[in-house]
Amino acid sequence: MKIFKRVIILIIILILVIGIYLIISSKYKNNLSEIVPISSQKELMDIYKGESSKQVSFADLLIRLPFSLAMAMLSDNGAIVYDDYMAKNDILIDSDSMDDKSISVSEENVGTKSSNNYSRTNLQVENVDEADITKTDGEYLFSLSENNVIITDVREPEQTKIVSKISGGTTSKVPEDLMLYKDRLIVIYENINSNFSYYSRYKSKDTTYVAVYDITNKEKPKKIKDYEIEQPYYTSRCIEGNLYVIATGKLRQENDKIITYYKEDGQRVDNDCNNIYKIKDVVTDSLTVLSMLDLNNIDQPVKVNSYLMDIENSYISENNIYLLDEKYKGYSTYNLPKISDIFGVAGIFGAFGSYIEYDSNIYDTGYITNIYKFNLLKDGSIKFSKKAEENGQTINQFSIDEYNNCLRIAIYNNEGSKVIVYDKDMKKIGQTESLAKGENMYSSRFIGDRAYLVTYRTVDPLYVIDLSNPYNPEVLGELKIPGYSTYLHPYDENHIIGIGMQTEEKVNRSFNGKVISTTATITGMKMALFDITDVNRPIQISETIIGDNRTTSDILKNHKAILFSKEKQLLAIPVNNYKEDFKIDTESDEYESIIEAYKSYNKNYISEGYFVYNINLTDGFKLKGIITHDKKDNKNAYYTNSRLLRGLYIDDNLYTISEDYIKVNKINDLKEIKQVEIK
Repeated sequence: MKIFKRVIILIIILILVIGIYLIISSKYKNNLSEIVPISSQKELMDIYKGESSKQVSFADLLIRLPFSLAMAMLSDNGAIVYDDYMAKNDILIDSDSMDDKSISVSEENVGTKSSNNYSRTNLQVENVDEADITKTDGEYLFSLSENNVIITDVREPEQTKIVSKISGGTTSKVPEDLMLYKDRLIVIYENINSNFSYYSRYKSKDTTYVAVYDITNKEKPKKIKDYEIEQPYYTSRCIEGNLYVIATGKLRQENDKIITYYKEDGQRVDNDCNNIYKIKDVVTDSLTVLSMLDLNNIDQPVKVNSYLMDIENSYISENNIYLLDEKYKGYSTYNLPKISDIFGVAGIFGAFGSYIEYDSNIYDTGYITNIYKFNLLKDGSIKFSKKAEENGQTINQFSIDEYNNCLRIAIYNNEGSKVIVYDKDMKKIGQTESLAKGENMYSSRFIGDRAYLVTYRTVDPLYVIDLSNPYNPEVLGELKIPGYSTYLHPYDENHIIGIGMQTEEKVNRSFNGKVISTTATITGMKMALFDITDVNRPIQISETIIGDNRTTSDILKNHKAILFSKEKQLLAIPVNNYKEDFKIDTESDEYESIIEAYKSYNKNYISEGYFVYNINLTDGFKLKGIITHDKKDNKNAYYTNSRLLRGLYIDDNLYTISEDYIKVNKINDLKEIKQVEIK
């Protein structure tokens, strides 16, 4: 009877609120359908100090009032925890949608010239260039060495020589990435705060500095443009001469004001507060800056867009930017219904049922991923478009893909891994069932109408997923083998390469023989070649194990480290050894993922070499040889983290580039042609 009275009170409150809602809904919906410019420095300062998170709009409180009261009445202790309600609502921003182009994967992506047969940076999306630590136009190499950019003439392999250097100027200005477009070399630096420490990152003063050089004369590069963003560097792309640089970090205070300016050609440019936007229902003190510079019209000013949002992952196609914010939701957060849920058909006529559904998930935990879509307009400008929300988290940029106007995303949570498909308006139109509950996802790759997922516990299931019907994605087949892959690379339309680690499973038993846990110990790096011609029964046709449990490679976390050519039957990767071994206890509630463990152990390299393989479908992997790039000071090599080693080919010659050397070898037999020491 007591519960019945509470339900009657709830219904009466709902009837009253619906009447009020009909009056204010039109205005509220209009506000909901827009991103909101920051009104003043005071508002920014409130956000910086955390004051804005305490404020809730009157309309929002009014509309959700009955649900709040219901929770207060029906919960055991009457307490309502409402600390992050704003992060859970959908935004639909009307914009002129652009027709997205189909994305395909090619062996060699678009570069700056085509006069020679040479390799390009390994890209995720064709025609969307990614910055890297080494670039070439087929005649010159551009690489990083400590705080310098090295320009090397390779037109005559036997006469390879360094022709010029671009100095960073100070030890705090560190070149992070290079981009090459026609006769423009773009160097992206991170200005590092000299007082930086891991624990002070929240208040780090790091900035992003972009310099554009005219390299018509390679011996005398000339800086023709620069700009600086007051946030740390995140990522960049170049699309048809439009350079996009994204920086993100916490709001910063200077002279009792929040920094909103940027610098262009040495001059400070004040960015008005109303050019800084917050997305409704997103509460954060992180500022993400999206900048665009037209490299074909270098005299035009840089375009800057600023948004209050966090970023954990990103994907950029020819027409859109997708930024992902992944937040952990804990036991203290109630899952209150969204506005659309309350006042949709199901909400109005089934409000109490909706409450029961939300109430049953009050203690739901895990990650929520917000996906923000930005349109890249024809003039190069960037416009916020849509927002979607999903339970779970992604791995890296290869968890996301745009194809035939649809966004596909591979995501995992407590229920397992799955692929979700959205249309161009970011409305969910299809998804697979959850796969491999209790296992984390370690790699994913979208290639045409298929997706490939690798999950791991003590063995590696490789899933093949058919996405030809985006409304009904279907798991076609799976293969279970020891170990796991952290990177998947297409060989051709029916074969795929997996690179990761080999593991050995061990069953742990109690004194009476009962199984108490299962552990998997890393025994070496692994490369495998999979045949997925029969999508229902993928098979492994070749594998090779590299080193032991101390062996690792930059390719495990950076796709740009691989050099692959099907035509040349060439696959090459940098390989390092590191100090410590580690195990994975599958029964522990707090074990780190393999990737996180790798990140924490990749400091103490023993040696560094470039492993060159011959690869084909008949013979699989055949090691041709190793080109070493150990540090000059061998006594300290064990304790040195050399972050640079890349390989590329020009015609029939293989070039390997590190901070200390540039080496030229013949591809067919790896005979050394030239070695240049970088001083």
